[in-house]
Amino acid sequence: MHSPDDIHYALETTKVLREPDRRIDTFGETRFEFQLISELMDRTGEVRIRTGEVEAMRPRILRPSAYNDVQLEGFDPSARARFDKLVDKLRSEGKDLAFLQYGFQFKRGQVHEEIIHDSIDAVRERVLEDIRKSGNPARAIIEGVDDAWEISILKFSFEMILRSHEINAFDFKRRGLI
Repeated sequence: MHSPDDIHYALETTKVLREPDRRIDTFGETRFEFQLISELMDRTGEVRIRTGEVEAMRPRILRPSAYNDVQLEGFDPSARARFDKLVDKLRSEGKDLAFLQYGFQFKRGQVHEEIIHDSIDAVRERVLEDIRKSGNPARAIIEGVDDAWEISILKFSFEMILRSHEINAFDFKRRGLI
């Protein structure tokens, strides 16, 4: 399990270099692809690229106590504690987490890894150029910390929730569900 300092460092240094073109769907599942680049901690000139998917399940309306009902499938056993700490941290910063009251299950699919022998700057530019050429609208490019990379994925997921909140709340209201 990561120390509070490790979690704080990962949250502070994680950057979403490119967001997906879409937001979380209100009435269906949403799948985002990601490429997470990170420098290896004890080796210079080596960068790990992790490629995988994060799935936000169809939102459902829950009571405000529903934070404990958010499922984290496919993450290691300590993910629940890290998720709870992240929620507490965001609450203490005054972030609007009301959207979590609708409930999400985050399912991380299989992650593929490769090590590139180059500088982080060169790998970052190459990955961003590849996405510009392919134009994949569902792919996020994230730069994070190698040993706490799942924190980077959780931060990306929370940012997608916060960016989707207004649209999803409008959709629920329009249908008279809230």
